[in-house]
Amino acid sequence: MDGFGSTKPISSLDSRPMGFKVVQPDELEWETRASEPGEAERHVAALTDRSGFEHSRANLWRYEPGARGRRHKDMIQEETFVVVRGTLTMYLDEPPQRQQVGQGGLIHVDSGTPLQIVNESDEELLLYIYGAPPERGHAEFMDSAV
Repeated sequence: MDGFGSTKPISSLDSRPMGFKVVQPDELEWETRASEPGEAERHVAALTDRSGFEHSRANLWRYEPGARGRRHKDMIQEETFVVVRGTLTMYLDEPPQRQQVGQGGLIHVDSGTPLQIVNESDEELLLYIYGAPPERGHAEFMDSAV
């Protein structure tokens, strides 16, 4: 016995599939997204495949001061935006309504709701963005709110 009432050798547990994934910061691969000439850049680290997500998707995004994303509405996916560092400014709905959230806060957006992310601060913005279902390519792009 192993002291916990089991007679199985501990080594037999080593062959079971892992029920979790760990991603360390130094394992992230950052990709710079296209921006207009002279505009601040955005960088994304894809987490969906690296983390083994099956029913949702997630990314980490870094927005340099002044950077802005494309205004869009995702027709299928709901998304949650968690501020890891900095201040998130988001323009939501139609007509656009400006919302701000600081570190540790979040904004949840239902599918079909227009949104645009902007970093209006002087510091880098780091966001964790989580969406479900894990659909891609169902966004409609719109004119910028700013």
